[in-house]
Amino acid sequence: MKIFHCQNCNNPLYFENTQCLVCGTLLGYKEDSLQLISISTSDNGYTFFSPDGTIYKYCKNHQYDVCNWLLKTDATSQFCTACSLNRTIPNLSDANNLKEWRKLELAKHRLVYGLLRLSLPLIDKEAAPHEGLAFDFLSENSNTTDKKPVRTGHMNGLITINVAEADSVHREYMRKEMAEPYRTLIGHFRHEVGHYYWERLISGQDETLEGFRGLFGDERSDYGQALHQHYQNGAPANWNQHFISKYAASHPWEDWAETWAHYLHLVDMLETAFYFSLETGANFLSSPLKMKADFDPYQEPNFEVILKAFRPLTYAINSLNRSMGQQDIYPFVIPDPVIEKLRFVHQLVHGQKM
Repeated sequence: MKIFHCQNCNNPLYFENTQCLVCGTLLGYKEDSLQLISISTSDNGYTFFSPDGTIYKYCKNHQYDVCNWLLKTDATSQFCTACSLNRTIPNLSDANNLKEWRKLELAKHRLVYGLLRLSLPLIDKEAAPHEGLAFDFLSENSNTTDKKPVRTGHMNGLITINVAEADSVHREYMRKEMAEPYRTLIGHFRHEVGHYYWERLISGQDETLEGFRGLFGDERSDYGQALHQHYQNGAPANWNQHFISKYAASHPWEDWAETWAHYLHLVDMLETAFYFSLETGANFLSSPLKMKADFDPYQEPNFEVILKAFRPLTYAINSLNRSMGQQDIYPFVIPDPVIEKLRFVHQLVHGQKM
C-alpha cells in the first residue's frame, strides 16, 4: 500500500487516516487521483474544500468511522465506489457488529484500492445485476430465520463474508482447524474477488480459457465432488510442487482464486516497499537476497521485474519477524509451476498476449 503524506505538515499518513495526528488537519481519500488530501470544513460541517477549490463531502459511511473516501457534493450517490458495492451490512445496533464491520471495511477498501490501481472493471451489481459485484456481510447471530451457517464465498458476482472472520480469535481458530499457514481478512477478499474476475476476464474468452486450462486444469470437472474429496482426503502429498496452497489443489477454480489472491498480495507488498525505497542485499555484490524496490509494481508490465524483487523482500520480512520471535509473515514457498500461474495472472491483468 502507498504511504501518503500530510499536505500541511508532510507527516507520513496511512491509507485509513481521517486526521493528521501531528497538525490535526482533516483528511479524505480522493479516489479519482488516488490521493489522501488535506481538507477543511465548511460552515455546515458536512462539506469540505480540497486544495483545488472543489467542494467535496464524505461518503455516507464516514458517520460510522468506516470510510474516509470523498465524493463531489453534486454526486448522485451518497456512497463511494468501495461502499456502493455493499448489498448487506451487519445489524449496527449490535456494538460488536459495528466493531467487526469496521475491520471488514478496512480490508475491503484496501482491496478496492488495488483493483482500481490495476484498472480492473468495478461494476456495481445494482446497476448491472448480471455483470456487477456486490458484498454481503452476514452474521450468524443475526441469521435467525433459517439458522444456516454463514459461509464465506462467491456466487455470480455476490461475495459473502462471515462477519466472524473479522474476529481474530475466531480466525485463528479456523486457521488451525483448516491447517492453513495464512488466513487474513484481506486474503479472504482477494480470494473471493478472484472468482468474480474469472467470470469477467476468462469465462467465454476462448483463447484465454485455453491458456487457463493449460496451467490450472479443466474447470468443467465436478466442483462439488472435488471439494468433497478435498475435505475428506486432504490435498495430495506433492501439492506443494504445483500449488500455492493446499486448498488450491482442490479444483482449478480454487487454484485460480488462490493464485489471483497471491498476485494481489505480491504487488501490494512491493508497492509498500517502493514507497519506503527498500533495498536488500546491498552489502553483497552478488546475492539472491539483493533487490531494490525502485519501481511501481502496479505499473510494471514485465513480470520478471516483479519476480526478481519479491523473493528477496519476503526473506527480509520473514527474518525481521523471526528476530522478534514471531512466525513468518510470508509462509509460502513458490514452485516453478506457480510462477507460471502468477505470470498468467499478470499478463491477463496487463492485457498482454497470453
